Amino acid sequence: MKTAEVAGIEIVEDGPFRYRIPQHGPMRVPGVVFASRYVLPEAAGDQALQQVVNVATLPGIVEASYAMPDVHWGYGFPIGGVAATDVGASGVISPGGVGFDISCGVRLLAAGCDRQELAPRLQALMDVLGHRTPRGPGRGAVWHVGRSQLDHILEDGARYAVECGHGVQRDLNRCEDEGRLAGALAAQVSTRAIDRGLCQVGSLGSGNHFLEVQAVEAVYDPDAARAMGLHEGQVTVMIHCGSRGLGHQICTDHVRTMDQAMSRYGISVSDRQLACVPVESPEGRAYLGAMAAASNYARANRQLLAEAAGDAFEAVCGCGLDLVYDISHNTAKTEIHRVDGNPLRLCVHRKGATRALPPGHPDLPHDLATVGQPVLIPGTMGTASYVLVGVAGGGAFHSTCHGAGRVRSRHAAAREVDGRQLRADLERHGIAVRGTTLRGLAEEAPLAYKDIDAVVQASEGAGLCRKVARLVPLGVVKG
Repeated sequence: MKTAEVAGIEIVEDGPFRYRIPQHGPMRVPGVVFASRYVLPEAAGDQALQQVVNVATLPGIVEASYAMPDVHWGYGFPIGGVAATDVGASGVISPGGVGFDISCGVRLLAAGCDRQELAPRLQALMDVLGHRTPRGPGRGAVWHVGRSQLDHILEDGARYAVECGHGVQRDLNRCEDEGRLAGALAAQVSTRAIDRGLCQVGSLGSGNHFLEVQAVEAVYDPDAARAMGLHEGQVTVMIHCGSRGLGHQICTDHVRTMDQAMSRYGISVSDRQLACVPVESPEGRAYLGAMAAASNYARANRQLLAEAAGDAFEAVCGCGLDLVYDISHNTAKTEIHRVDGNPLRLCVHRKGATRALPPGHPDLPHDLATVGQPVLIPGTMGTASYVLVGVAGGGAFHSTCHGAGRVRSRHAAAREVDGRQLRADLERHGIAVRGTTLRGLAEEAPLAYKDIDAVVQASEGAGLCRKVARLVPLGVVKG
């Protein structure tokens, strides 16, 4: 085995696309990083591997502190971090292991037309999508709701949206948790969070959020693609967004509460951003209830954006959109997993990591039971995205990556990239761009991210998932 130092951390090559950070000091478990040399976080100042070490010190953590191939520096946990704590052994819940954009996720829709059919209408379609998609950091919504309706959204998520006529039952069948995460407690959501969420139901936000029109360039697993409703040349739409200001405020509120409560439980952490409490403590249950409410808000948010996109396709192209799948990558869930041969009830944190359930898992919709759960991995703007599927024996509690993973901060990218030139380059390559600001485009330039093909290769090579299809961009609406 080869031992090296990466970003100041000793790391041991432990098999194909797998590295181990040996347990030392206060670490309760080792660190495990699924990666290749091409995607390890070696950038100066990136503390992601140190964060993997810090997470390994959390009370109740089992098996390992995991990092996915897209891992990079985050708040408390690295983005791309996965950790599970034993609920029955005073295992903790940490908002830093979920993130500020609770239940941020990806929704993929399949259009009833192919790339060649869309070509003469692409610019008109992008104009309509740009007009109908609220985006940017402030207010803006597809669905304007009052406080009573927002409480229903927090409790019932996409299910409530569908009940109100914004979608069909199939949308719920093809959504993680059937569109509603159980255990939501609207009463645990602060007034400030409610105020921020009232005017943002059905909006992209800003940063790395987007709505992208794509085409299926290649199919690697025809049977899985067929079950998902995908074929080569088909037009698709990918939506990436989350719980907006409501989720951000919930994280802020509960980090503050836990920071003040930790001493009562005898907990100390090496990084205050890892503030945590036992899962079954009053503060832990309150956070989980508020987190579930934010998750439901995010699912309703993507449901409304999908409806608006479908209306645009009907108006311009005369065809609709069908949901392939909707999955979140910033969550904490109570799940049963075997650890050292024993079934344990675990709180599984997935921050910037996607659940990748294997074929036959009881949580899969019946029409996908034989192929496994779709895993939706967007690349950066102007590059490919991937559809993968969960596999039997997948590691890290059935988890995998969630995207390309940053290698430059937004400020660094904005300094290095001219937004106007980037837009011209994208359009010269046939990608229609509808963006809010030139700086916003520059911050999300391809050079700010890892190579998506290398990230996917590492995920598949590590045995976390399997490729189904590669999607290429035709047009993008950016926040």
